[in-house]
Amino acid sequence: MKQLTLALLTLLSVVACKPQEPAPLPPQVGTRSAPVPPPAAPAADAPAAPAAAVPADTAPAAAATLAAADGEGVYQKACITCHGTGLAGAPKLGDAADWAPRIAQGEALLFEHATKGFTGKKGMMPPKGGFVTLSDDEVRAAITYMTTASAP
Repeated sequence: MKQLTLALLTLLSVVACKPQEPAPLPPQVGTRSAPVPPPAAPAADAPAAPAAAVPADTAPAAAATLAAADGEGVYQKACITCHGTGLAGAPKLGDAADWAPRIAQGEALLFEHATKGFTGKKGMMPPKGGFVTLSDDEVRAAITYMTTASAP
């Protein structure tokens, strides 16, 4: 029990101490910036550009590719510390044998464990990996990215 508590505290300190991007500073009072030109009005007689049509059979693949692309960014920002090294029993990205039983449980359970946290036989997952500001969509995108990259 002491080892699990120590591992949990170590994991939380690593995640909490990870450097963050500083928030941009608001403009200073009394400073001047160049005036912003008004947006250009659309031409009344110009036809609107047609939207790019995505064939029905490729739409799910395109959506999965987009989710995986967004998921990779979330993974790099929030998940790589544990899932890149196997810290705290986390399945490593690309390790199909370690991911297979988790993938078999279904995406809904993976999402629940990722958002609410989970302690299992092999390790633990803090809620949202310790990044509580992640949106549900970001968590889903990261799950999609990791399971796609680690599928058997």
